[in-house]
Amino acid sequence: MRKRTNPEDVNRFADMLAAMGTEPRLRIMRLLLSAHPHGLVVGEIGTELGMSGSTLSHHLEKLKNEGLASVKRESTFLRYSANTEALQDLLGFLYAECCTRNQAIEPEAIVQIAK
Repeated sequence: MRKRTNPEDVNRFADMLAAMGTEPRLRIMRLLLSAHPHGLVVGEIGTELGMSGSTLSHHLEKLKNEGLASVKRESTFLRYSANTEALQDLLGFLYAECCTRNQAIEPEAIVQIAK
């Protein structure tokens, strides 16, 4: 029997997807995932993605507010990292619908994407 998803979870996941629904934020999340678990300081992210400080700050704040990224102060620097637990919850939510109930996608196909 499949686990029922409560409305609060659906709202949270929708907000997370909306936060990643812009090209700059999706690029930031991919970069943070590539630097997992140590993350990157803001300057490194800006340099890598060619974003100005104010634009980058806006996007990082949105990702942080939705629980997709976490921040840690190191002296005068801010180090951001991907919140892999939140992403795992989000992917699990999507996976449950696409791969278990109606078998729209074979589970092995998703695992192979990561390779």
